[in-house]
Amino acid sequence: MCEQCSTHLALFLPSLAGGGVARATLHLAEAFVRRGYRVDLVLCRKTGPYVGYIPSGVGVVTLSRGWQGRLWALSADYTACGALLLPILLPYKSQQTVPYLPALVRYLQRERPTALLAAKTPANLAALWARRLAGVPTRVVISERTTLSQEVRSTKKWRWRFISPVLRRVYPWADAIVAVSHGVADDLALVAHLPRDSIRTIYNPTVHPQITEKARAPLSHPWFAPGTPPVLLGVGRLEAQKDFPTLLRAFARVRAARPLRLLILGEGRKRRELETLAKTLGVAADVALPGFVDNPYAYMARAAVFVLSSAWEGLSNVLIEALACGCPVVSTDCPSGSAEVLAHGRYGPLVPVGDDAALARAIVAVLDTPPDRDTLRARAACFSVERAVEQYLEVLLPPGEQSARSGREEGAQSE
Repeated sequence: MCEQCSTHLALFLPSLAGGGVARATLHLAEAFVRRGYRVDLVLCRKTGPYVGYIPSGVGVVTLSRGWQGRLWALSADYTACGALLLPILLPYKSQQTVPYLPALVRYLQRERPTALLAAKTPANLAALWARRLAGVPTRVVISERTTLSQEVRSTKKWRWRFISPVLRRVYPWADAIVAVSHGVADDLALVAHLPRDSIRTIYNPTVHPQITEKARAPLSHPWFAPGTPPVLLGVGRLEAQKDFPTLLRAFARVRAARPLRLLILGEGRKRRELETLAKTLGVAADVALPGFVDNPYAYMARAAVFVLSSAWEGLSNVLIEALACGCPVVSTDCPSGSAEVLAHGRYGPLVPVGDDAALARAIVAVLDTPPDRDTLRARAACFSVERAVEQYLEVLLPPGEQSARSGREEGAQSE
């Protein structure tokens, strides 16, 4: 058996719900399989629009739900002075993963993967508790994908505001802690009271060859027919974080002065609110919300400007994907990641969060003087899947296997 084949990597997510975390995880899974590793995708629920995109060769493990999850989480660290409060303080969002904790423990004991990579806070906590309860040598790497302080500030779930002491206690158990941007890493260090040098930044595995192929796919949407007004594009869940109301207000400002249309791809709880706002602003006829689409790249390749209006991010995949499609971009300078992606404005304007007037001015500037599309594509290449895979293998593989991998690669290069 080849050495890679004996290395078993597990990727843990609550589900494959629409969003950048699911896409990034599937990109990693596919790349690991391509390199010869055995890969399991471990899910609490096999649901979400990306279920149909699980790469060939990836094993899928769906965990069972149990009522004992909170008790198991408590027993994972019963010696901590605050452990008795854990079932009370455990954030609501942890319900995405905690009921599946006993099943995750059994999976680790049965399969004993070389490494387990978890993504986002609820999954991170469950992975660390599970490894401790399972008593296995599996390496656990956790990754934060968003600016946690903003999540805490924005939530209406009061328990989430008590997350800091839980993270401070549990996150140091990880073999490695990864953040998707330097901004997320800085924020996590403050929220969880972790040494900043204990957190490694690895940008998302976003840009892959299929983006170019999918960007060239035919698009029958009538708004992209020759001679039609230019189209602004937004992509993301219709939730408060994405702040599409600011994008709508900025669009209305620009639309008052020139022909223009706005497409927002994605679905979420704010749909009705956005539709009502478009009518109130008098621009409903030039705004479309077609919902989730399988291939947003075909839209990105044809849009005049891609606009990221988010109030916060971790590292916006869609911003990077738009650059990869050669689409000019405008973004809020939100915490975190946008300034890092755009090199502090070199590859697209950055405007204050929630400032629709500034956003409108930036859109007009890009419409009037669009940047070179090849330059944008070159910037996006810095966020390639292959680059991220190399960095993730450095933290996932035990030191001995890392040395062996380096030796194999050096030998292959010398042949």
